[in-house]
Amino acid sequence: MSDTPARSALDYQTAFHLAPIGLVLSRERMIEDCNDQVAAIFRCPREALIGQSFQVLYPSADEFERIGARILPIMTAQGSYADDRIMKRADGDLFWCHVTGRSLDRATPHAAGIWTFEDLSATRRVAIELTPREREIAAQLVTGKTSKQIGRILDISSRTVDVYRARLMRKYDTGNATELLQRLLGQ
Repeated sequence: MSDTPARSALDYQTAFHLAPIGLVLSRERMIEDCNDQVAAIFRCPREALIGQSFQVLYPSADEFERIGARILPIMTAQGSYADDRIMKRADGDLFWCHVTGRSLDRATPHAAGIWTFEDLSATRRVAIELTPREREIAAQLVTGKTSKQIGRILDISSRTVDVYRARLMRKYDTGNATELLQRLLGQ
């Protein structure tokens, strides 16, 4: 097979920048580098993200802190983390996003890692304004977790989860948990 210019020009950096999924290299929850797909997902120039804290991608500083704290023990144990969550674009629009990360060193999970971002807004819409805690509960509900499991993950009581689930049901005008889940998933 001949070595054509296009074939020899393909390297890891080219693959990183042309990947069809958003990719971020991070250090201490700061964006070291990202590809154009991340810029497209978050609707801002790539250069505006480089050197920024991941906090600019979250709907609130509180969610940035809580999710960061929740990631630590999971990444320490497994070396990776994944979830679906509501994120914020540069123009302020909220959207569902699948986020996956891998730390380079389990002992210091936030020190350095690689993260992927996949925009789920084509199939799952954020149709109703939710509080930060409601967004966290909704993100756990779409994974099929029980109130007890969600309570353990978020370090709150299962009764508190039930209160938030009831609020979500009122906001989405649903009569039961199955209907709520269908609305959250955009079905």
